Amino acid sequence: MRRVVLGSASKTRRGILERAGVGVEVFVSGVDEDGVEAGSVAELVEVLAVSKARAVVKEVGDAVVIGCDSLLEFEGRGLGKPKSDEEAVGWWLERRGKSGVLRTGHCVIDGATGREATAVGSTVVRFAEPTEAEIRAYVASGEPSAVAGAFTIDGIGAWFVEGMDGDSNNVLGLSVVLLGGLLRELGIDHTELWSR
Repeated sequence: MRRVVLGSASKTRRGILERAGVGVEVFVSGVDEDGVEAGSVAELVEVLAVSKARAVVKEVGDAVVIGCDSLLEFEGRGLGKPKSDEEAVGWWLERRGKSGVLRTGHCVIDGATGREATAVGSTVVRFAEPTEAEIRAYVASGEPSAVAGAFTIDGIGAWFVEGMDGDSNNVLGLSVVLLGGLLRELGIDHTELWSR
Protein backbone atom coordinates (compact mmCIF):
# COMPACT_ATOMS: atom_id res chain seq x y z
CA MET A 1 0.00 0.00 0.00
CA ARG A 2 1.35 3.42 -1.00
CA ARG A 3 1.79 6.19 1.55
CA VAL A 4 -0.75 8.97 0.95
CA VAL A 5 -0.18 12.49 2.26
CA LEU A 6 -2.81 15.23 2.27
CA GLY A 7 -1.33 18.72 2.06
CA SER A 8 -4.17 20.31 4.02
CA ALA A 9 -5.18 20.86 7.63
CA SER A 10 -8.84 20.34 6.67
CA LYS A 11 -10.45 17.70 8.88
CA THR A 12 -13.26 17.47 6.34
CA ARG A 13 -10.91 16.59 3.46
CA ARG A 14 -9.16 14.04 5.63
CA GLY A 15 -12.53 12.57 6.62
CA ILE A 16 -13.62 12.27 2.98
CA LEU A 17 -10.47 10.28 2.16
CA GLU A 18 -10.78 8.08 5.24
CA ARG A 19 -14.45 7.30 4.50
CA ALA A 20 -13.35 6.40 0.97
CA GLY A 21 -10.98 3.82 2.47
CA VAL A 22 -7.72 5.75 2.17
CA GLY A 23 -5.38 5.85 5.16
CA VAL A 24 -3.90 9.33 4.98
CA GLU A 25 -1.23 11.38 6.72
CA VAL A 26 -1.51 15.15 7.00
CA PHE A 27 1.31 17.54 6.23
CA VAL A 28 0.27 21.20 6.05
CA SER A 29 1.96 22.96 3.14
CA GLY A 30 2.46 26.40 4.67
CA VAL A 31 1.85 28.05 1.26
CA ASP A 32 1.01 31.77 1.54
CA GLU A 33 -2.21 32.08 -0.45
CA ASP A 34 -2.55 35.87 -0.28
CA GLY A 35 -0.04 36.81 -2.98
CA VAL A 36 -1.25 34.32 -5.59
CA GLU A 37 -3.10 35.66 -8.62
CA ALA A 38 -4.73 34.05 -11.65
CA GLY A 39 -7.04 34.95 -14.51
CA SER A 40 -10.11 33.22 -13.08
CA VAL A 41 -11.35 31.60 -9.89
CA ALA A 42 -10.93 28.14 -11.45
CA GLU A 43 -7.32 28.93 -12.40
CA LEU A 44 -6.63 30.32 -8.93
CA VAL A 45 -7.78 27.21 -7.05
CA GLU A 46 -5.78 25.04 -9.43
CA VAL A 47 -2.61 27.13 -8.95
CA LEU A 48 -3.05 27.00 -5.17
CA ALA A 49 -3.63 23.22 -5.18
CA VAL A 50 -0.48 22.71 -7.25
CA SER A 51 1.56 25.03 -5.01
CA LYS A 52 0.45 23.16 -1.91
CA ALA A 53 1.14 19.71 -3.36
CA ARG A 54 4.58 20.74 -4.64
CA ALA A 55 5.54 22.22 -1.27
CA VAL A 56 4.51 19.04 0.54
CA VAL A 57 6.14 16.56 -1.87
CA LYS A 58 9.50 18.30 -1.25
CA GLU A 59 9.14 17.40 2.43
CA VAL A 60 7.65 13.90 2.27
CA GLY A 61 9.44 12.25 -0.63
CA ASP A 62 7.97 9.34 -2.56
CA ALA A 63 4.42 9.45 -1.17
CA VAL A 64 1.28 10.11 -3.20
CA VAL A 65 0.61 13.76 -2.32
CA ILE A 66 -2.80 15.43 -2.64
CA GLY A 67 -3.17 19.21 -2.62
CA CYS A 68 -6.53 20.99 -2.73
CA ASP A 69 -7.94 24.49 -2.51
CA SER A 70 -11.54 25.71 -2.61
CA LEU A 71 -13.27 29.01 -3.31
CA LEU A 72 -16.91 29.92 -3.87
CA GLU A 73 -17.26 31.79 -7.15
CA PHE A 74 -20.09 34.27 -6.76
CA GLU A 75 -20.79 36.97 -9.34
CA GLY A 76 -17.25 36.70 -10.67
CA ARG A 77 -15.49 36.88 -7.30
CA GLY A 78 -13.68 34.09 -5.50
CA LEU A 79 -14.76 33.94 -1.86
CA GLY A 80 -12.45 32.14 0.54
CA LYS A 81 -12.67 32.24 4.31
CA PRO A 82 -14.23 35.52 5.46
CA LYS A 83 -11.90 37.97 7.18
CA SER A 84 -14.56 39.03 9.68
CA ASP A 85 -18.05 38.18 10.87
CA GLU A 86 -19.42 41.26 9.12
CA GLU A 87 -17.88 40.16 5.82
CA ALA A 88 -19.54 36.74 6.23
CA VAL A 89 -22.91 38.39 6.97
CA GLY A 90 -22.50 40.61 3.89
CA TRP A 91 -21.74 37.64 1.63
CA TRP A 92 -24.82 35.83 2.89
CA LEU A 93 -27.09 38.84 2.46
CA GLU A 94 -25.87 39.22 -1.15
CA ARG A 95 -26.43 35.64 -2.20
CA ARG A 96 -29.81 34.84 -0.64
CA GLY A 97 -31.92 33.09 -3.24
CA LYS A 98 -29.04 33.00 -5.74
CA SER A 99 -26.46 30.47 -6.89
CA GLY A 100 -22.69 30.25 -6.82
CA VAL A 101 -20.14 27.72 -8.03
CA LEU A 102 -17.90 26.00 -5.51
CA ARG A 103 -14.57 25.44 -7.25
CA THR A 104 -12.01 23.03 -5.82
CA GLY A 105 -8.58 22.68 -7.33
CA HIS A 106 -7.03 19.22 -7.02
CA CYS A 107 -3.40 18.27 -7.60
CA VAL A 108 -1.91 14.80 -7.17
CA ILE A 109 1.83 14.26 -7.31
CA ASP A 110 3.44 10.83 -7.38
CA GLY A 111 6.54 11.52 -5.31
CA ALA A 112 8.19 8.33 -6.65
CA THR A 113 8.08 9.54 -10.28
CA GLY A 114 7.60 13.31 -9.95
CA ARG A 115 4.57 13.14 -12.26
CA GLU A 116 1.58 15.31 -11.41
CA ALA A 117 -2.03 15.63 -12.52
CA THR A 118 -4.44 18.47 -11.87
CA ALA A 119 -8.11 19.29 -12.33
CA VAL A 120 -10.78 21.61 -10.98
CA GLY A 121 -14.11 20.36 -9.69
CA SER A 122 -17.10 22.70 -10.03
CA THR A 123 -20.42 22.30 -8.25
CA VAL A 124 -23.33 24.74 -8.50
CA VAL A 125 -24.74 25.61 -5.07
CA ARG A 126 -28.24 27.07 -4.81
CA PHE A 127 -28.72 29.13 -1.66
CA ALA A 128 -31.97 29.44 0.26
CA GLU A 129 -33.30 32.77 1.56
CA PRO A 130 -32.50 32.91 5.29
CA THR A 131 -33.54 35.97 7.23
CA GLU A 132 -30.90 38.41 8.40
CA ALA A 133 -31.45 37.19 11.96
CA GLU A 134 -30.82 33.59 10.85
CA ILE A 135 -27.68 34.66 8.98
CA ARG A 136 -26.35 36.51 12.03
CA ALA A 137 -27.07 33.50 14.25
CA TYR A 138 -25.25 31.26 11.79
CA VAL A 139 -22.23 33.55 11.63
CA ALA A 140 -22.21 33.78 15.45
CA SER A 141 -21.91 29.97 15.57
CA GLY A 142 -18.36 30.36 14.26
CA GLU A 143 -18.78 27.76 11.52
CA PRO A 144 -18.62 30.19 8.55
CA SER A 145 -15.29 31.69 9.62
CA ALA A 146 -13.39 28.46 8.87
CA VAL A 147 -14.75 27.59 5.42
CA ALA A 148 -14.61 28.87 1.84
CA GLY A 149 -17.53 31.11 1.00
CA ALA A 150 -18.59 31.21 4.66
CA PHE A 151 -20.73 28.06 4.40
CA THR A 152 -20.63 24.31 4.53
CA ILE A 153 -23.18 21.61 3.79
CA ASP A 154 -22.09 19.20 6.52
CA GLY A 155 -22.99 21.38 9.48
CA ILE A 156 -25.31 24.21 10.46
CA GLY A 157 -24.97 25.73 6.98
CA ALA A 158 -27.05 22.88 5.56
CA TRP A 159 -30.13 24.79 6.75
CA PHE A 160 -29.39 27.46 4.13
CA VAL A 161 -28.46 25.43 1.03
CA GLU A 162 -31.43 24.66 -1.16
CA GLY A 163 -29.64 22.27 -3.49
CA MET A 164 -26.61 21.47 -5.60
CA ASP A 165 -25.84 20.46 -9.15
CA GLY A 166 -22.72 18.31 -9.09
CA ASP A 167 -20.52 16.49 -6.62
CA SER A 168 -21.31 17.27 -2.98
CA ASN A 169 -17.86 16.06 -1.89
CA ASN A 170 -16.39 18.77 -4.10
CA VAL A 171 -18.33 21.33 -2.04
CA LEU A 172 -16.74 19.84 1.07
CA GLY A 173 -13.28 20.29 -0.46
CA LEU A 174 -12.30 17.08 -2.23
CA SER A 175 -14.02 15.19 -5.04
CA VAL A 176 -13.27 11.47 -4.70
CA VAL A 177 -14.44 10.79 -8.26
CA LEU A 178 -12.20 13.51 -9.69
CA LEU A 179 -9.31 12.28 -7.52
CA GLY A 180 -9.77 8.78 -8.90
CA GLY A 181 -9.40 10.10 -12.44
CA LEU A 182 -6.21 11.96 -11.53
CA LEU A 183 -4.74 8.84 -9.93
CA ARG A 184 -5.53 6.80 -13.07
CA GLU A 185 -3.84 9.50 -15.16
CA LEU A 186 -0.69 8.89 -13.10
CA GLY A 187 -0.98 5.11 -13.41
CA ILE A 188 -1.96 4.66 -9.76
CA ASP A 189 -4.78 2.21 -9.00
CA HIS A 190 -6.83 3.85 -6.26
CA THR A 191 -7.89 0.42 -4.97
CA GLU A 192 -4.26 -0.08 -3.91
CA LEU A 193 -4.60 2.95 -1.62
CA TRP A 194 -7.51 1.47 0.30
CA SER A 195 -6.60 0.62 3.86
CA ARG A 196 -9.58 -1.65 4.55
